[in-house]
Amino acid sequence: MKKDTYVLGIETSCDETAVAIIKNGTKIVTNIVSSQIESHKRFGGVVPEIASRHHVEQVTLVLEEALEQAEMTMEEIDCIAVTEGPGLVGALLIGVNAAKALAFAHNKPLVGVHHIAGHIYANRLVKEMKFPLLSLVVSGGHTELVLMKEHGSFEVIGETRDDAAGEAYDKVARTLSLPYPGGPHIDRLAHEGEPTLDLPRAWLEEGSYDFSFSGLKSAVINTLHNAKQKGRTIYPQDLAASFQASVIDVLVTKTVRAVNEYKVEQLLLAGGVAANKGLRAALEEAFKELDTELIIPPLSLCTDNAAMIAAAGTVLFEQGKRGDMAMNANPGLDIEDF
Repeated sequence: MKKDTYVLGIETSCDETAVAIIKNGTKIVTNIVSSQIESHKRFGGVVPEIASRHHVEQVTLVLEEALEQAEMTMEEIDCIAVTEGPGLVGALLIGVNAAKALAFAHNKPLVGVHHIAGHIYANRLVKEMKFPLLSLVVSGGHTELVLMKEHGSFEVIGETRDDAAGEAYDKVARTLSLPYPGGPHIDRLAHEGEPTLDLPRAWLEEGSYDFSFSGLKSAVINTLHNAKQKGRTIYPQDLAASFQASVIDVLVTKTVRAVNEYKVEQLLLAGGVAANKGLRAALEEAFKELDTELIIPPLSLCTDNAAMIAAAGTVLFEQGKRGDMAMNANPGLDIEDF
């Protein structure tokens, strides 16, 4: 009988300090997240130096809480997985060094995990992955369509050329004087309004799976400025609804086209913007007409967490991949080279 595998994951790529323990790559034993949103809210965005200091303060406490909640000791852990990149270099360094210290002190194998691979593997905590599959990754820094033909194999078939979807959401939210983080506030407002404003959709070249949201962001700002100059009232909820309709239209249309072209078994939604109610509903509606299975993670697994890092790390551990004490933070880590 095969022995159960327990992987401890550490995630500190941005403004969440997280530690989780995953059993056999698919079951959450414990998943602890310490958020810094309140600390960054007054600045309207993440301040890297403050984020790093919070990670220093929290990482040991979160680790202890995760082990205590799981009723486990480090001796029962088979491997330590940590986010190696991409992310804020100072924040990544805290997690990487904490993981290396644990691995050295307890003589445990160490694996470095790509942050976006982690977001994709959050879906394995919902349902087993079937290949080939496609993942739509939508977060603050990334908007990508990633094709996977097997575990640990990533081919980016489309990516953002400028602002990621999450960045565009936050910038539009700031324009509307909404609190940080802006995405959830735009999503809420969008459901209260009507998409009455004619905002652009960036389809790019024919057949392209790339994305571009910078022009849409600029169009929103210009629409507000023009209305103000003319003394015309634009209701924030209608602007939010129009902006969100544009983003979702492009995301869903390109995703469905890619699903049909590549004939995949599953479509996995991944990343912080995967928590967006409008996007989730639009994908569910579109996939009613398709044979491809749609997997959407629960809200707790959309935003940054360590369960997803441990889930991806389990695959690397089982494939025999190992990090060493020379591991460093890699803020520019490419998922195709991972």
